Amino acid sequence: MILLYQFIYTIIIICCAPFLLFFAIAGNKRVAERLGMSLPKEYPQNQRIWIHALSVGEVISAIPLIDAIRLEYTDKEIVFTVTTIKGLEIARKELHNKIKILPMPLDFWWSINRIRNHINPYFFVLVETDIWPALLNDLAKRNIKCFLVNGRISPRTFMAYKRFSLFIKPVFDKFTLCMMQSEHDAKRLIETGIDQKKIITTGNIKFDRQWVPMQAQERDEWLKKLSLSAEDDIIVAGSIHREEDKIILSVFLQLLTLFPRLRLILAPRNIEESNKILSMAKEMGLKSILKTDLSYNKASYAVLILNTIGELSRIYGLGKIAFVGGSLVPLGGHNLLEPACFGCPVLFGPYMHNFVLMSELMIKEEGARQVNNQTELFENIKKLLEDQDLYCRMGGNAKTFVDKHQGAAKKVIGQIRENVDGR
Repeated sequence: MILLYQFIYTIIIICCAPFLLFFAIAGNKRVAERLGMSLPKEYPQNQRIWIHALSVGEVISAIPLIDAIRLEYTDKEIVFTVTTIKGLEIARKELHNKIKILPMPLDFWWSINRIRNHINPYFFVLVETDIWPALLNDLAKRNIKCFLVNGRISPRTFMAYKRFSLFIKPVFDKFTLCMMQSEHDAKRLIETGIDQKKIITTGNIKFDRQWVPMQAQERDEWLKKLSLSAEDDIIVAGSIHREEDKIILSVFLQLLTLFPRLRLILAPRNIEESNKILSMAKEMGLKSILKTDLSYNKASYAVLILNTIGELSRIYGLGKIAFVGGSLVPLGGHNLLEPACFGCPVLFGPYMHNFVLMSELMIKEEGARQVNNQTELFENIKKLLEDQDLYCRMGGNAKTFVDKHQGAAKKVIGQIRENVDGR
């Protein structure tokens, strides 16, 4: 099956080759990177540790793991590959002084040979998703151990894996070990026919990120930068997708009549949507502004559209209440830990299948609440704004939840060490 995959991929690349080569030769950096043409020809003598992540979410997940691997393997250089442009931007911002960062080329034999020779991997770690059959097959043939870390299987992925298990099983057989976020994810992978001996549960490494509290000075600096006041009650709605934006704005408009000092910072998941959201907010009569316009327009506003990358994780620290998007629409939700680590009560919608265990535990430990629709979102925010005891209790529980569930990275390192070094 893997040979068939490689054959089909090769035919596609051959058909597209004239166009790809034209753009690469013409100076299109992204095309050259995806073909592996931008890699230097010199190959390192020393083996390096290869870690790969798909995009922004996986890059953020990988940070605590990278820190743990650096401490464990002090004599090894780490190379971190990322597939998407946004993911690369975050990786370079967060890790540029620590490790080597490269764009991941296509899963094509020629590109794979180029990057494998360039890295000379000691072992390979894939974080969460982005399975590359040709790459895994190539590494396994060379007895390079491959690990899936922080693995998760959404309902949609589970159904696809079961349907195409004849193809999926040979791919996952190339992994030395699949370390899953939860027993639920492990069980799903086993049910697709993967060898149970290759699957263990280690927890979610997202918890192990070094969460830096927001001190008073940093908070004041952010408030000044965003033209906000210390007296404002701020709702931060993060990773908001299309269709959620209108719900958030409508709820905020209702709340603003009851709480005049309320302010909304809305961070779209895709910043390309920012202008559309700005227009929508203005049509509703909400005084709104883009974050990038604040540098020359210091007028007061009710809604700030965060159209920048890499700032949301700190801006959550300004929030009195946080809503995490991708959850009112069937997309599976986003990371709840970023607002929770600041002691911020967290709300999210009914679609959290990418973070099932995390969302269930946060509800159980009363640090978060799930809302099913616009009405429930309005009612829960209103309740938190009116009930100071509830607000403080939920915020404290959210912070405790983050601190309590750390330790997955240590388990992952133990498994890697045992399988690679035999110790």
